[in-house]
Amino acid sequence: MADINVEDAPPVNKNKRHRKEKPWDTDDIDQWAIQPFQTDDNKGGTFTEESSFATLFPKYREKYLREVWSAVTQALDTHGIACTLDLVHGSMSVRTTRKTYDPYIILKARDMVKLLARGVNVGQAVKILDDAVACDIIKVGNVVRNKERFVKRRQRIIGPDGSTLKAIELLTQCYVLVQGSTVSVMGPYKGLKEVRRIVLDCMKNIHPIYRIKELMIKRELAKDPQLVNESWDRFLPRFRKKHLRTSEKTARKNERIEEKNEARQAAGLQPIEEATKEKPAKKVYTPFPPAQLPRKVDLQLESGEYFLKSHEKAEREARKKKEKQEEVTAGRRAQRAEAFVAPAEDAAPTIEEKRKRKREREKEADGLDGEASTKKSKKKKKDRQSMEDSS
Repeated sequence: MADINVEDAPPVNKNKRHRKEKPWDTDDIDQWAIQPFQTDDNKGGTFTEESSFATLFPKYREKYLREVWSAVTQALDTHGIACTLDLVHGSMSVRTTRKTYDPYIILKARDMVKLLARGVNVGQAVKILDDAVACDIIKVGNVVRNKERFVKRRQRIIGPDGSTLKAIELLTQCYVLVQGSTVSVMGPYKGLKEVRRIVLDCMKNIHPIYRIKELMIKRELAKDPQLVNESWDRFLPRFRKKHLRTSEKTARKNERIEEKNEARQAAGLQPIEEATKEKPAKKVYTPFPPAQLPRKVDLQLESGEYFLKSHEKAEREARKKKEKQEEVTAGRRAQRAEAFVAPAEDAAPTIEEKRKRKREREKEADGLDGEASTKKSKKKKKDRQSMEDSS
């Protein structure tokens, strides 16, 4: 009977042979939950040495920090951390005391003063003391060299009326603040990674909308329990940056021009002529270098300006400047006067002019009638002579 029970028992894996049942470990327990560090968890007692961190802050933050420093001191005092505001050197410092029981809280306090220096308000910066919240300060000042391009791409992170920044915050569950040449981020570690990727890609001229679209698709896919163990690559958009060769660009341009010409021809319009670039004239090769240009001193010697005294040079420059100003003033005056010149108008003819024109027309008509009558009389004479000759 015992042999039958042994044969019916399921085989046990070698790796799990010595494992014992844990009745206290149930499915409703979150194994990854971070338990808060309490005073009883510190078995070693007070720290043997003091740890401290300091950070500088800009001049414009001095007034705000002086107003809220009591709230900062109160928030850090509950964890046994002492803080100092040095207005002379423009720095904030935090250090451990004999009341400090959490060995990691000093790093959280360091992050807090860093965020305060970067423009984060005290109500938001205090949340960094929570174990579930982390921070990241992304430096974007040295990514782009051109100042105008840097300002445009930094503004692209914020978006119109802050809409892009709000979308990033909602999708990543993070607090994002763009200040100067840095971007301060607070939130879970997964969200910090996504925000850093979006910000650095934006400074490298990749628009944030692409990453936002990808995050929105991922959020919708996470709601489907059937896709938990499957790859999401087939659902995510693929944005590839493709560089075309010159020949491919020319071919595409010609195709677009042909399509436009066909449409214009169908509408009865003339086709678009391609702009042909004129080739520059080929220069004649000479083995000799070009003639050396005269120096500024040589030109002054030729014109005699070199021998003038300092006050004479100043007078000459002032005279030239005044002449140039007078020319510009005269041109502007003439341009303004053009608006007041009356246009040529076709006035109605007077009674005398009308009578004169009427007389001229009558004379022309009489002249034409006279010529016609003389022609008729000459023809009659010719006919009469021919009749007499025949008789």
